[in-house]
Amino acid sequence: MSIPSQKAELELEYDATLAECPVWDERENQLYWVDILSGILYRYDARRKQNTGFEIGEHVGSFAMREDRGAVLALKSGFAFYDFETRKTTHLSDPEAHLPNHRFNDGKCDPRGRFWAGTLSYDQQQGAGSLYMLNSNLSIDLKLRRLTIPNGMAWDTGLEAFYFIDSPDRTIYSFDFDEHTAEIDNRSVVLELDHPDALPDGMTIDTEGNLWVALYNGFKVICIDPGNGNTLYEVELPVPQVTSCTFGGDQLDELYITTAREHMKEEQVEKYPLSGSIFRAKVPFNGTPARRFAG
Repeated sequence: MSIPSQKAELELEYDATLAECPVWDERENQLYWVDILSGILYRYDARRKQNTGFEIGEHVGSFAMREDRGAVLALKSGFAFYDFETRKTTHLSDPEAHLPNHRFNDGKCDPRGRFWAGTLSYDQQQGAGSLYMLNSNLSIDLKLRRLTIPNGMAWDTGLEAFYFIDSPDRTIYSFDFDEHTAEIDNRSVVLELDHPDALPDGMTIDTEGNLWVALYNGFKVICIDPGNGNTLYEVELPVPQVTSCTFGGDQLDELYITTAREHMKEEQVEKYPLSGSIFRAKVPFNGTPARRFAG
């Protein structure tokens, strides 16, 4: 039985090195995203086709919008706040200040507005990274150790589940999640990817509890049922390095997808010239608004 699929359309042609962390702001109806290695946070107005860059000045792994104003960032130098009006960065704290070869990577807010973000070493040393949680009072909790490339995260409050990806494992994990205490335990496997080259990267969740996973070096985003690991839907892209995805649009039924061109040779870029661009696919599923940082 074939898996239903569709092709994504080009939304914003760009040559980002490592576009990541797409976040749809339902208040403004705009898409925010980062180019990690360029140190730029972008705001894209889909209606006007306008893309505005905010220079952060260092590698920015991920971010989340704040409840009141601006964003919370996960940078090479740790956690920070950013004000889009003044373009000012206010540094908070760095749990890995003693590890100068580390930076933050993917991050996302949980249902209570706590910001989770993982770290990695620049040489991607196995087991060197960790997963941290920034509380609304700005204290930091260590959640997981011995990670390599911490990436996609999602929460299903109905199932009290936290889903997580450490990309080199080629595995999507599930943890029991206590929304009140933010405790996670009882790790289990949702899906072990059998693709020989692709790595699971960024991830989001829809209103039915299905996981949407970007496949780095896999040319697609897959939608899987975490209950049985079956693939329900696929969105195909014309570029290999698919990094992350989020739901946007008025009905939250448009999947916005980021891509990259890092490590690609000149002939590969010539073959896949849209690498680093933003793509979009209107899908027969709906997402929920991205959660905001409560602090």
